[in-house]
Amino acid sequence: MSRLRVTSGEGATFRSAGRRLAPRQIPSLSGPIPLKEVVGAQDDRGKADLHIHTSFSDGMADVPELLDYVESETDLDIIGIVDHDDVRGALAARDQWAKRSYRFELVTGIEVTAIEGHLLALYVDEPMESLRPLERVVEDVHRQGGLCVVPHPMSWLTRSIGEQTLRGFVGSLDGIEVACCSPAARVSNGRAAALNRLLEMAELGGSDAHFLQAVGSAYTQFEGRSAADLKRAITARTTRAVYGAPVDWQSIGVRQMARQTWRGICATPRAMGLGPTARSFVRRIFRSR
Repeated sequence: MSRLRVTSGEGATFRSAGRRLAPRQIPSLSGPIPLKEVVGAQDDRGKADLHIHTSFSDGMADVPELLDYVESETDLDIIGIVDHDDVRGALAARDQWAKRSYRFELVTGIEVTAIEGHLLALYVDEPMESLRPLERVVEDVHRQGGLCVVPHPMSWLTRSIGEQTLRGFVGSLDGIEVACCSPAARVSNGRAAALNRLLEMAELGGSDAHFLQAVGSAYTQFEGRSAADLKRAITARTTRAVYGAPVDWQSIGVRQMARQTWRGICATPRAMGLGPTARSFVRRIFRSR
């Protein structure tokens, strides 16, 4: 089998933070939004899960274990490693990937904690400072030639970018996650999908997997098979968010879920320090959501 190329920010097209769209230009949403899922869609397009965590942050699987699972237990063409506030997991995955002839491609990235909420910095391979205003994080991602995708938007169960910020940054962001199987995202997937019908950003599906069993439970369909094809599709806003097989939470077990929850609570304080993390929550209160 021929080797596939790992894709990061190198050689990518640079872009600026872009134009903001005034909130009043986009109608507001009100009332409950029903979630309409597209499950297991089948065609010849590529499949990518760009929201996967490893034991470098709050994931429960180490890098070799994760890559072997993707190889043998999924049909994904591309995965993205995006540990919280830490690029080391993605770089370790890239190194491990280079040692074997895996059939899938790998995108390096980080789930960066901005003041306003989490942001997936994709196609980047340099460390990135967290706990800063979203505008500065977006600028840094684009400086590396990367893409900015909002995960689990508007979720009240985890630190997430809110509706007002999404409206204000619509000209700067590259995509939005509208299909995600994590408990935090399930409470807001429908509202995110409805909002994006107005914002018209590239729609992505991502598992937010912290357990092997969750990998590929939501994914992004795109024309082509390579990481370069996927990047073009996100930029062109031609991607499609899809739900895969549901996660069997019972097989994971309460004890493992409790351990992961604690790791999740500690992920950003461990990476950034307890004091800076606490102060960032105070700053968040005084910034527009």
